[in-house]
Amino acid sequence: MRLSKKVIYQIYPKSFYDSDGDGIGDLRGIIEKIPYLARLNIDMIWFNPFFVSPQHDNGYDIEDYYQIDPLFGTMADFDELVQGLRAVGIDVMLDMVFNHTSTQHEWFQKALAGDSTYQHYYYLRPGKANGDPPTNWQSKFGGSAWAPFGDTGQYYLHLYDPSQADLDWHNPAVRQAAVDIVNYWQQKGVRGFRFDVINVIGKDQQLVDAPPETNSKFLYTDRPIVHDYLRELSAASFGQHAHDITVGELSSATLANSVAYTKPENHELSMVFNFHHLKTDYDHGNKWTDRPFDFMALKQIINDWAQGMADSGGWQALFWNNHDQPRAVNRFGDVDHYRVKSAEMLATVMHLLRGTPFIYMGEEIGMTDPHYHQIDDYVDVESHNAYRALRAQGHSDRAAFHLVHVKSRDNSRTPMQWTDEPTTAGFTTGTPWLRPTTQATINVAAELDHGEIFNYYQRLIQLRKTYDVISDGDYQPLLLDHPQVLAYLRGTDTQELAVLNNFYGRKTTVEIPAEFIGARVLISNYQREVAGNAVILQPYQSIALLRDK
Repeated sequence: MRLSKKVIYQIYPKSFYDSDGDGIGDLRGIIEKIPYLARLNIDMIWFNPFFVSPQHDNGYDIEDYYQIDPLFGTMADFDELVQGLRAVGIDVMLDMVFNHTSTQHEWFQKALAGDSTYQHYYYLRPGKANGDPPTNWQSKFGGSAWAPFGDTGQYYLHLYDPSQADLDWHNPAVRQAAVDIVNYWQQKGVRGFRFDVINVIGKDQQLVDAPPETNSKFLYTDRPIVHDYLRELSAASFGQHAHDITVGELSSATLANSVAYTKPENHELSMVFNFHHLKTDYDHGNKWTDRPFDFMALKQIINDWAQGMADSGGWQALFWNNHDQPRAVNRFGDVDHYRVKSAEMLATVMHLLRGTPFIYMGEEIGMTDPHYHQIDDYVDVESHNAYRALRAQGHSDRAAFHLVHVKSRDNSRTPMQWTDEPTTAGFTTGTPWLRPTTQATINVAAELDHGEIFNYYQRLIQLRKTYDVISDGDYQPLLLDHPQVLAYLRGTDTQELAVLNNFYGRKTTVEIPAEFIGARVLISNYQREVAGNAVILQPYQSIALLRDK
């Protein structure tokens, strides 16, 4: 099956299903839920890391790339999981965190013990003459991006948490280690790889201060050498297998670079995630703010990337949700009055676009952000750092908590809600590591019994597999100036599809192109309402019209 026909599901293992009652999801729990996953008709599952880790950043601080953390199970469990999924036509995608390792990794520990070979695996630099860190770079989790390297007088670079030391990809040994890790998991039956923050691996050898009023990320993001590194990695590992799938997580990437990463002739990646559309509810680029999303900016970004990738031969990973984002239905829909229709509308936008759709666990039943009331309800290191920083900036306890509450990564990490069980949501027989709160009204059992969101996702997935106009058609914008409708056209030589999506809780009437008068309704989350050349869109309605050329 072509990549364009596939749909990928994301599982955050810690929160999917707990088989042994310790409150933490595990591999055997996922094995138990294979029938549920098969029912959705997905093609591949991206698993967040379950390698050995101190879990300072929920597994993105890897201590051993070759072993399953006992928290999640054993290698035998993994092998059984791969076989069980393959039996129902689902492949496995693993998360490769190659920008940094845990400071507990043996490479870093050997470096710390004085082994010069491994000291060259990391960015170690002396401090400035005045005692300041080597550069003024800021960590993405707050504070300096440098931490003391033991008592050596040097510092090591960590773009994220201090427990995550950045690897120096200028060192051929680091690049070979990445090749070896990918090849090991390929031999274990893995057919997909997601590369974490992969476009920040191209830092210069000479690291310098960011100029005044300049974010330090512009000194290390999307550097040209990243393309060289990816081509080298591809040639020595996944690129040798024609049907393997790769996706790069990109930080602040440009469209031009994203095209270059994904054009088949460049032999780098199958596709990329970009996050620009998910920053349209940031205030002046600041995540820790609370403001309504800018709909016109959202439309423009989705259009620019869809058209730019299509025109230049690049390929997108299409998504609203993942483990690092609050639930999209809270951000771009109305969970109080139109949760179901909002969830279906958002799904329609992504699944009918050109690219490969990703579904984040719980999205297919319309899960929402949790109802938390105090900072201790959250576990995420970034959220706690942000809360302290907001308090230090003068925000009251209540105001600081509110900003964390609307933007925390833990909003999407709450356990999968299988039942309406009051304290566990059917996720565990113990105490969940993160507390679920909305399971009384949102859970798998109820959704499969009498809900409509799961069924709607099934239909969208089947449409992509059935209609080439969805999987392989070109892209053209439609109604770009409309203040509440995001619309677009998809087309092949034989068919054309018009997709209309109302992002608001009020009706609106839109004119459709003349050639679509009398066209067939391919899918809608409401009963069809087409009259001549007009479509009356209900609150959060999506409708797709198909015509033969």
